[in-house]
Order: sequence, then structure tokens, then C-alpha cells
Amino acid sequence: MSRVPGAQPSPPSVYHERQRLELCAVHALNNVLQQQLFSQEAADEICKRPLSQLALPQVLGLILNLPSPVSLGLLSLPLRRRHWVALRQVDGVYYNLDSKLRAPEALGDEDGVRAFLAAALAQGLCEVLLVVTKEVEEKGCWLRTD
Repeated sequence: MSRVPGAQPSPPSVYHERQRLELCAVHALNNVLQQQLFSQEAADEICKRPLSQLALPQVLGLILNLPSPVSLGLLSLPLRRRHWVALRQVDGVYYNLDSKLRAPEALGDEDGVRAFLAAALAQGLCEVLLVVTKEVEEKGCWLRTD
């Protein structure tokens, strides 16, 4: 295949959804997956699934993005920043591994971690990312169907 000297190669075909309404999570998912797989309705349905459907033994860890108060010493300011927190099970006990804590905080068993997640989600403006192995993701077994 010959090219005209000095001609630029054609750019690769890259799937790119632009922002519409406030659907940035849907657009981000589709852009990463390089095709339109998620709609607003599908994303909403996933987000509204009850915590009881999580197959926690299949989940390596959870990452939460939470609103976090801002303070200057003892003075609490009326501002909020975002903070990332990790949750993980170690030897049968779930722990809050928040980097702001002096030490890991034991949450207990599955009921304890579900209660922690429910409280975090009830605050609003909280996102939860699941960390699973490739095998678990491919099988979709991080979610119970019962």
C-alpha cells in the first residue's frame, strides 16, 4: 500500500460519546468499552440493585468514593471534598482500610460490610467500585441471581 509522500496516516476509528445531559458515567463506560453497550436505563438498573445481591465472597475488594468534610484543625468548614476508601476481607473479617484512619477498622462479617455500605450510600453522592478477578468478571459471579 503506497502513501502520498508527506500525507498524514488516517487516525484509527475511535468510539467516542460526547456528554449529553448528566450521563457522564454511561458515556465513560461506553467510551472505555469502545461501543454503545450501556444506556441510561441499564446503568440505572445496575445502580439500583440491592446490596443483598452482591456475592461478597467473589469480590476481592471494594473502593468507595465518599464526600469528606474539610477541616482546619478543630474548625470544620462547610465544604466537601471527595475521598477514596478501600474495603477488604482478610481472614474472614471485612475491614475499612481508609487511609485517614490510624489503623484498619474491623467491620465484621458480610452483614457488617453491607451495613457499612448501606450507611455510606444513604449519605448520597457515594460511588462503589467492585474489584474482582478477571475470572469472576467474565463469569459475572460477583452478583447473585436469587
